[in-house]
Amino acid sequence: MRPAIPLALGALILVPVAGQAQDYLVRLDSRVQAAAYRGIQKDSIPVGQVVTNPDGGLETPDGFAVTCNPGQSVCDFFRAGPIRRGGPFVTSADVTAWGFGLRGVSLHANARVGVDLDNADVWPGTDPAVQLLEGYAQYASERLTGRLGRQIERGRLGYSGYDGGRLQYRFSKLGLAAIGYGGLGLARATALPVTSGALNPLDDFQPVKRQWLAGAALEWQSGLGDGRLEYQREVDRDPRNLVSERLALSGTLRPVRGWSLTGGADYDLARGFWGSADLTLRHTETRLGGSAGVRRYRPYFDLWTLWGVFSPVPYTAVNGSLWLSPLRGVTLRGGAERYHYAPAEAETPLLTEETRGWRWNAGVTYSPRSTVSLDAGYQVEYGPGASSQGIDGSVSLRPAARLTLTADAGHLVRPLEFRVEDPALTWYGLSVDLRATERLRLGLGATRYDENRRRPDASALDWSQTRVRAGLSWLFGSNVDRLPLPPAVRREGRR
Repeated sequence: MRPAIPLALGALILVPVAGQAQDYLVRLDSRVQAAAYRGIQKDSIPVGQVVTNPDGGLETPDGFAVTCNPGQSVCDFFRAGPIRRGGPFVTSADVTAWGFGLRGVSLHANARVGVDLDNADVWPGTDPAVQLLEGYAQYASERLTGRLGRQIERGRLGYSGYDGGRLQYRFSKLGLAAIGYGGLGLARATALPVTSGALNPLDDFQPVKRQWLAGAALEWQSGLGDGRLEYQREVDRDPRNLVSERLALSGTLRPVRGWSLTGGADYDLARGFWGSADLTLRHTETRLGGSAGVRRYRPYFDLWTLWGVFSPVPYTAVNGSLWLSPLRGVTLRGGAERYHYAPAEAETPLLTEETRGWRWNAGVTYSPRSTVSLDAGYQVEYGPGASSQGIDGSVSLRPAARLTLTADAGHLVRPLEFRVEDPALTWYGLSVDLRATERLRLGLGATRYDENRRRPDASALDWSQTRVRAGLSWLFGSNVDRLPLPPAVRREGRR
């Protein structure tokens, strides 16, 4: 009976909307996939049963490399785990309703239902099955916008969810907007409270009560550019226990046509150091474009987490990209980045750390007609502890105005498991996209993954599999064909 749950979401949300609201707009999006995982499991064997191979290595009689510690009666090794199959079925619904007799008042909701049609322990994110991402009432006028309910604040500091209120006042002549918000916060990067059992294995470090979140921002918009200054603070129910306190500035300048300068930075007030920052100069014309920039990235952790006792090491990168259309329908592109990590300030007398890395990519797109498109790309990356190189490509055909067929394939080589050989992954697939109507879109696809671990022993487990997926996107409402939308809804869509 679980497959029926996602389909019921639209009805649960639509019934009260249609019965009470004069106008509503609903977008349903459903996705289902068949996937499989296969990990490794630890095993052991008595020392007396271990054999020595011609190269002098130790292994089990059936060819698995083993580790034997002096004084131990058994040797450890890893063998392939069982194949675990999952069938994630996810439906999201985005609802907007207005026309309640009060000008500027509207309701907004964005919810998600996710279930695993096979084994609930295989696919992450299906517990809890129903999640409310956003759900709030809004009042919007020319100068003032107020919200109450579950919301997400989007900015330089990331996506911060909370249950509470938000107020925005616009100074139209100056192009300024002042914003203030606050409430009970949600866990970082999720729509769940930090106390949710689904967020284990936080275990003993998990807070027992939800934390307070408050913030403010000042936004500026004009023809010359835009900017945002923001401040955010989180505390426990006991205000003496600080969770986070940060400040950020971001913006874009467009001094002349075709040129833009984008950048930003954030500062951790609680720890007293700079976080991530970036600055990019971009130029775009009809047939030529490029960018050059520098960025610095430092991971961020709340003070209450275990990681809060560490000092994350940032890295700094210099990058550039170029795209060119020498002929009609042909686009060439390329990009590169060089990065290095700051000193870790940790002594490792028996180890020399690699702190630098680089990556680059190149590709071409060929679209001689609007019904045909070909794309190919190549990527290479070498860095501390990891590297990869691969090629991918796709061909899209549109035999009819509402039908698109796409074939894609790729090959990736990267080291695994202490760099034993260079395992390779090859994939190829087909997909169909059908716009049945202006408001109904259907999709179907399948991809085959073939992996070769290239190991000299029996641990070269087979991860190869075929993944099948299907999707549906449906937009409907009381006035979906009647434009324009109310001013409050139009302002929400521009955010």
